[in-house]
Amino acid sequence: MNTIDQQSKIVLVTGGSRGIGKSIALNAAKRGLGVILTYNSQPEQGQAVADEINNNGGKAVAMQLNSAETQLFSNFSNQVLQVLRTEWGRESFDYLVNNAGIAQRTLIKDTTEELFDQLVNVNFKGVFFLTLKLLPLIVDGGQIINISSGLARFAFPGVAVYGALKAATEGLTRYFAKEYADRKIRVNSVAPGAIETEFGGGKGDEDHKRQLAGGIALGRLGLADDVGLFVASLLSEDSRYVNAQRIEVSGGIMI
Repeated sequence: MNTIDQQSKIVLVTGGSRGIGKSIALNAAKRGLGVILTYNSQPEQGQAVADEINNNGGKAVAMQLNSAETQLFSNFSNQVLQVLRTEWGRESFDYLVNNAGIAQRTLIKDTTEELFDQLVNVNFKGVFFLTLKLLPLIVDGGQIINISSGLARFAFPGVAVYGALKAATEGLTRYFAKEYADRKIRVNSVAPGAIETEFGGGKGDEDHKRQLAGGIALGRLGLADDVGLFVASLLSEDSRYVNAQRIEVSGGIMI
């Protein structure tokens, strides 16, 4: 795989139809990157993000992907290759952001084996095997960013499996960085803190939000753009010597 020059770089963002993933896609496009974003069950949301990018002078394509269906990843990889050829005249892309995930809201004692398997399949197994399938399409010298969570560092009740899987993903990040060092592919993880989205810390009543904000040095919950802007800033040569790192974007929570 040959390294592509600085122009016309492309990022693939999983779960790019809403929340943090949407912000990553939009902010990457503002920096001049071509964007492939995925959605799971709501195509209109994915297409709306792609339309917003395209209508503002960028270039984006929305594609369907269920991160739990690892048996379909080979087909998805082939579809990505066709999109790259058709839309960009390329056979590779530069950056992969593994953002897609599902949340947990159950205490350990209430966690069923079915829910456990769902969480593992999307938040860990899916990340592993999707990355593996897409690596032949990623340029040498490219970058992979795995979206982790502050819950890999600190603990709250009700998210034990999710937090443990994010800690595992951070470990996996270092192993990918080690094993693909010969291709100069950098692999980092970005860990959001309490973020005001339907997925993260913004879910709950106002008292709960104030309580969370009280434990953050900057005194407020994060916004999707707080994470999206930072991730987009990593998708460049400015971060060329950052590798195998965990970077928390949390406003200073639980310090």
